[in-house]
Amino acid sequence: MSYEHLPHNHGQAMEQQGCLMPETADFQIVSDIFKQLGDSSRVRIFWILCHCEECVINLSAMMEMSSPAVSHHLKLLKGSGLIISRREGKEVYYRAADTEAARLLHHMIEKLIKISCPSGSFL
Repeated sequence: MSYEHLPHNHGQAMEQQGCLMPETADFQIVSDIFKQLGDSSRVRIFWILCHCEECVINLSAMMEMSSPAVSHHLKLLKGSGLIISRREGKEVYYRAADTEAARLLHHMIEKLIKISCPSGSFL
């Protein structure tokens, strides 16, 4: 959407420059990623997976949660593209995706709660 033909021109920078509004789908991508922050358990699981690759059983023990509950969070994180998985025999291992979104979210978590990576870097 161009701002050149707005009903009211208030002389603001976006109106004067005729900036283009990003598509609704672009904002939906950001919204979907931020939905992952709506649950502290999911944020903790993501943070763990930024530092190591783990299976559901170990994540359940670390989180003191049931395996089905952890699996639910993993499904949501994987659906948003923040984590990936690999199968080795019967076991499935999860880790943070090597994407800009995952790195930015990891960095934001650590800045907001003033912690640093156990190993000093993103997986």
